[in-house]
Amino acid sequence: MRKIDPFPALLRAFFHEWLAEQRNASVHTIRSYRDTWRLFLRFVAARKGGGVAAVALADLTAGELGAFLAHAEHERKGTIGTRNCRLAAIRSFFGFVAGKEPTYIAQCAEVLAVPIKRGAIPAPCYLEPNEVEAILAQPDRSTLEGMRDHALLSFLYNSGARIQEALDLRPDAIRFEAPHCVRLYGKGRKERISPLWPETVTLLKKLLDRQPRAPSDRLFVNRYGEPLGASGVRFKLASYVQAAAKIVPTLRSKHVTPHSFRHATAVHLVSSGVDITVIRSWLGHVSLDTTSHYAQANLETKRKALEHVGVPAAACQPSWKRDASLLAWLDTL
Repeated sequence: MRKIDPFPALLRAFFHEWLAEQRNASVHTIRSYRDTWRLFLRFVAARKGGGVAAVALADLTAGELGAFLAHAEHERKGTIGTRNCRLAAIRSFFGFVAGKEPTYIAQCAEVLAVPIKRGAIPAPCYLEPNEVEAILAQPDRSTLEGMRDHALLSFLYNSGARIQEALDLRPDAIRFEAPHCVRLYGKGRKERISPLWPETVTLLKKLLDRQPRAPSDRLFVNRYGEPLGASGVRFKLASYVQAAAKIVPTLRSKHVTPHSFRHATAVHLVSSGVDITVIRSWLGHVSLDTTSHYAQANLETKRKALEHVGVPAAACQPSWKRDASLLAWLDTL
């Protein structure tokens, strides 16, 4: 009797039992892992010359994984960060398999040994206050779409929220009375409270007055009432940045994304003298190292710091070099 390959059942159990039930992973994590496995299975099937249904667990070797990661990085033009995310999704599955199918433990160990790739960490591209103002001035606020875009971008800058956190925003998460604040749900289902400016709250109120939403419905929607997607926001933002660059030319050399507003929030908080531990809480980071990367001081902050450092006096010879007896004693050692 032909042995039934355990791979389909294991992959189903990994998503339904392990990720969804035991780990209680967010829908975004599950979808990210799902997309990785779609790409990986299609890649292995194409190399074997058969369909995805013919791929067996024994075919998913460390060698195939290495080839897939190289393909994702070089042929698909993915970043090293994306490559590592793909690797994490696949390694997570094989860690699960190692505890379910001991006969595949050697194969699992080889896959789990594939290392995370290190890459250069560039300084984050942040926006100066005048650049933020120029971008926020572009949406036509006389239209519903322009009012929505202006409110969304203002909210991103005020709260430092990730784009998906902002797009998941619901009216019942906002405190419209003073003190104004918003409840955000970040990575790993972590909840945090961020303060809001009265001006931001006013923008959100006006948007709700013009386009009422139920307390549990998403606030930012398209013309059909469907929730906005991150790709749509990026597309609209690109047009606003292009128009703003005519007023503020420095924007022409910057790659501005919704995440750039998060960087700008961190940098501007640093330049205002806010303690970095407060910024970590504001942005929802677990590690202070992550905050240090995002909240790098801007040039103005560095110039102010330089003013507190005295100009070095004319170089003089150290005392130990002027002491001939000390040098003579050292020569005897």
